[in-house]
Amino acid sequence: MKLIRYLLLIAITGFSFAVAAQEKKVAPTPTALYNEIATMDSIMFSYFNTQNFTKFRQLFTDDLEWFQDNEGLIPYKKVFENFEHTFNREYKLTRQLVKGSLEVHPIKNYGAIEIGVHEFRHVENGKEEVGYFKFLMIWQKQDGQWKISRVVSYDH
Repeated sequence: MKLIRYLLLIAITGFSFAVAAQEKKVAPTPTALYNEIATMDSIMFSYFNTQNFTKFRQLFTDDLEWFQDNEGLIPYKKVFENFEHTFNREYKLTRQLVKGSLEVHPIKNYGAIEIGVHEFRHVENGKEEVGYFKFLMIWQKQDGQWKISRVVSYDH
């Protein structure tokens, strides 16, 4: 009986160490970084919502890669052709970040990852259309300026 207890104790101890070893040790996101990215998100979509194409486009790097679940990799030129078309539609499309969905994670020597859910709205044919979509954006900080270098838009 003592042998069984001894083996059980060894098994439990070993399991505890294995669980502890798998625990993620991630540094918390600095508040300042979180606030910077939240501010940049707000600025970017104020340009989007007011259809300020020039200022909106300036917030993206020249090597932008945009991935969308239902379209795949969209080339840089096509991304901005699509936005220009969107800004010239009869109806106005607006975006709002879903409260409480924003996550920000630092990327050492590069910038930050922004993850969240956004809500898009517009009125078409007299009916309001609302959609919720998930996104991940990679923000790059160069010379004190934040720009988006990668976008993953999914759950459409």
